[in-house]
Amino acid sequence: MKMYVAGQWVDKPKKISVTNPFDGSVVDTVPQADKGDVDRALESATRGAKVMAKLPGYERYKILKKAADLLEARVEEFGRIITLEEGKIIGEGRTEASRGVQTLTLSAEEAKRIHGETIPFDGAPGATRQFGFTLRVPCGVVVAISPFNFPLNLVCHKVGPALAAGNSVVIKPATDTPLSALKLTEVLLEAGLPPEGIQCLTGHGGEIGDLICADRRVRKITFTGSRDVGERICHVAGIKKVTMELGSNSPIIVMPDADLEKVAVATAATGFANAGQVCISTQRVIANRRIYGDFLDVLKSKVAALTTGNPLDEKVKVGPMIREKDAIRVESWVREAVGGGARLVVGGERRGAIVEPAVVADVKPEMRISCDELFGPAVAVTPCDSIDEAIALANDSIYGLAAGIFTENLEWAMRFAREVESGNLMINWGPQWRADLMPYGGLKDSGFGKEGPRYAVEEMTELKLVCFHLAG
Repeated sequence: MKMYVAGQWVDKPKKISVTNPFDGSVVDTVPQADKGDVDRALESATRGAKVMAKLPGYERYKILKKAADLLEARVEEFGRIITLEEGKIIGEGRTEASRGVQTLTLSAEEAKRIHGETIPFDGAPGATRQFGFTLRVPCGVVVAISPFNFPLNLVCHKVGPALAAGNSVVIKPATDTPLSALKLTEVLLEAGLPPEGIQCLTGHGGEIGDLICADRRVRKITFTGSRDVGERICHVAGIKKVTMELGSNSPIIVMPDADLEKVAVATAATGFANAGQVCISTQRVIANRRIYGDFLDVLKSKVAALTTGNPLDEKVKVGPMIREKDAIRVESWVREAVGGGARLVVGGERRGAIVEPAVVADVKPEMRISCDELFGPAVAVTPCDSIDEAIALANDSIYGLAAGIFTENLEWAMRFAREVESGNLMINWGPQWRADLMPYGGLKDSGFGKEGPRYAVEEMTELKLVCFHLAG
């Protein structure tokens, strides 16, 4: 495919191969952008921002709604593209494409709801002749940097609200998975988006990322990815609005009154979807000692039933990781934990980029499989004796994106909600749950700012105050 720069589909002599993680075959190639492409894209986006800002909210609504309808008609096609470039099973690919439809639809609706509020100046001493209100205005040029693991829907979560708010957007998709973003760009243009309202640059982040993020023409950056890359972007961005959706090592707390069958089903569902490559995947399970052994027995059978293989096979439940080197890393972290005294309950074997879903028990909190972000198909289980210890273990992390608890005790549930340091808190389900309309974002090193179209529009607009000084 070609990339989209300055209103044109552009090819380049230097190409990047997009490979199928399952068999290594080349799915397609994309151009390798350089400094000149970045400059042309930002020049065009600056012009496009002026066009988008003048476009009435209802017109932005119509474009995004039509794009959602066009995407809905092509869910199967987009689902297959997602599976081929990213490796998630085909059912998950279809689900992501369908979620993209919902995200664009929600964004379209928000284009009609951008408003300010009146300010009660008469509540301030001596301000009896003033009348004020606020206006929300577009930021201007928004840079959207997306990760490989949700190559369509996370792009929609950035592009949809940015366009709804009247900005122009420069997409920098993940190098491994650019095809979904390029196809989405086609859809938006077909839906009537002004030609310079969007750019889609393909290339290595290490080569063009700093150029894009440091440029003064950019007013807003929205990034989803690793903590280290996010910190790098914050350093080079300068004085810009920034949203950071970063990593995690999300915990589940299992209290002694929990339904162990329900916990095991949820752990298998939320720990191994997309081969564990979800920032809110269940990575740590903190289980009360009274039910610890029984829980492991139930969980073992659920995880052992997760079949691996070709993600296009409808019967397969877990596909490959994005790269073999990532699978090697996960395998090594599991072995390292076992070597340090942990116990492998099930799985852990590797075949190329596929790692058999693993459960590792008796994990010490300081082990890398527990304290770092694994981002792979393994769950670390650690015992605890009380709700106090469980909350302390859950909070013993630099991350704070999502967490879950299983209990029927209202006091325990409320303590969890108040005291656990995470942006998304699930009661009686695992941390990997997201409705596309909800405010989504983390605490601590998991980032700042919120996604979800209503909340992202606020991040992608700026507030102006207007004050009339009236005669007596």
